[in-house]
Amino acid sequence: MPLSEGELAGMAARLDAAEKSGQQIGHFSREHPDMDIADGYRVQRAWVANKLAGGRKLIGHKIGLTSRAMQRSSNINEPDYGALLDDMLFANNGDIPISRFIEPRVEVELAFILKDRLSGPGCTVQDVLNATGRIVPAIEIIDARIRRIDPETGATRKVFDTISDNAANAGLVISDQAIPAATDLRWVSALISRNGVIEDSGVSAAVLGHPALGVAWLANKLWEWDETLQPGEIVLCGSFTAPVFAAAGDQFHIDFGPHGNISVRFA
Repeated sequence: MPLSEGELAGMAARLDAAEKSGQQIGHFSREHPDMDIADGYRVQRAWVANKLAGGRKLIGHKIGLTSRAMQRSSNINEPDYGALLDDMLFANNGDIPISRFIEPRVEVELAFILKDRLSGPGCTVQDVLNATGRIVPAIEIIDARIRRIDPETGATRKVFDTISDNAANAGLVISDQAIPAATDLRWVSALISRNGVIEDSGVSAAVLGHPALGVAWLANKLWEWDETLQPGEIVLCGSFTAPVFAAAGDQFHIDFGPHGNISVRFA
């Protein structure tokens, strides 16, 4: 049985309170054993609606769970997605307030900045490339307003919980340096360093085989909700490194080789 409007409103309010207080909440999937993916997105939409009503602006979307390993671990066969809001965007080469997050982690991505409207059904990689104005290096800051592990049962949260929690999104940083149009995006690579130590590296083909495939997938999924990607929106296409935890004072440097770098400090 689908969640009621009252239940959706209550769950969205609890997520908002967790974000503001820094105190994580329990698994929605434990409270609602019949919860499914559609319910997760309905909770997420209720949370986003609250944010927009409070004055925030939608600036784009993020795509997650783009690797087969992550999908298998979450017992699903497709990515997930969440919303990017204006107060989530932080400046490159700047400080990021650690107080904004509960347990932040950093992932390495590419960001597609659209110049044209992009819609499903049947959206393709070429449609994405045609509608994109710029592709730039990016990082996503993920967080967990819902506990990753239930302290009583030891169970990890389900994908419905993660989707409810805005697909774990909490922030992003994008570069000003665009990747040249002739670049084979599958081979864009990066090194992620924390406090001078390389923690991971990756190549963007790890995102579904081609990073634009994630954007096409998102356009087709949003069409099912009568939604369309709009000009000017930022789309984070999915991480091609493992998430790296951030603590106060940590300095991150992400080296995209010829395509520039991103540097931030959690203060």
